[in-house]
Amino acid sequence: MFNGDVAAGTPSPIVSVSPVTLPAADRGEDLRMRVSAPVTGRELPILIFSHGFGKSMQAYAPLVDYWAAHGFVVAQPTHLDSRTLNITPDDPRHPEIWRFRVADLKRTLDHLDVIEAAVPGLEGRLDRGRVAAVGHSWGGQTVSMLLGARVLGADGVPGEDLADSRITAGVLLSTTGTGGADLSPFAAEHFPFMSPSFTEMTTPALVVAGDKDQSPLSVRGPDWFTDPYHLSPGPKSLLTLYGAEHSLGGVAGYTVTETTDESPERVALIQRITVAYLRSALYPGDDTWATVRAALRDDIDRLGRISVR
Repeated sequence: MFNGDVAAGTPSPIVSVSPVTLPAADRGEDLRMRVSAPVTGRELPILIFSHGFGKSMQAYAPLVDYWAAHGFVVAQPTHLDSRTLNITPDDPRHPEIWRFRVADLKRTLDHLDVIEAAVPGLEGRLDRGRVAAVGHSWGGQTVSMLLGARVLGADGVPGEDLADSRITAGVLLSTTGTGGADLSPFAAEHFPFMSPSFTEMTTPALVVAGDKDQSPLSVRGPDWFTDPYHLSPGPKSLLTLYGAEHSLGGVAGYTVTETTDESPERVALIQRITVAYLRSALYPGDDTWATVRAALRDDIDRLGRISVR
């Protein structure tokens, strides 16, 4: 069982399998993913991860390996915007890629039997009643849709509700804020869907933002990435990291070229904080979130700050 000593920091060996393939004729490409799991334990919680623009199932090892080693079964689907698929802007699917992203995560949850059977030794070990979703950058916006956020139409009215009740907690890493006048001209022209309403995002979530994350997609400063926390109803938590840019110290991979603010110490804090948060969010009455925050108070105060409501 997913237990206290694992959540506190004792890792276990993991196994990863890729590609795990789900037929998906409606998206024009089968959905391929990587699945990672601890080799021991039962009643394991499920974590669905949505990558940032251009990435794939092969990215985010610093986080995925840690989550799996600390008790989660992690599924990483490869979205249509991945550079491994090379879909161009003139592809008829391109305007709706944000919808395909959301559908990818839902499809993953619809086919847990296939995922379970694809990983040796995993069958019968999933706790299907405990599911969380995590996303970075565009993946954060994708996950926010499953938590209840909606895309505003040109008339300012929230669009379709794409929330998924199977997901009971989320983590949003470097997730973009509101649209409209807050978008840069480039973003307004090329990403009209980047206009979320967080008013309906009721599912509990931890928002992680860097206070040096200056995006070319917004005319605002790094506070833009805190909108999912400030503009959504509780319960929500916010980890603001000092000096962190969009990669938050290197969450997307080891020594990747996009990391402009490399900090193994910052990534290590994110690893422990996210595991603690998700454990308490998925297991009512569990105090790991409060315990880890207290135990890491000095590190948190030095590297950032946490707000809870």
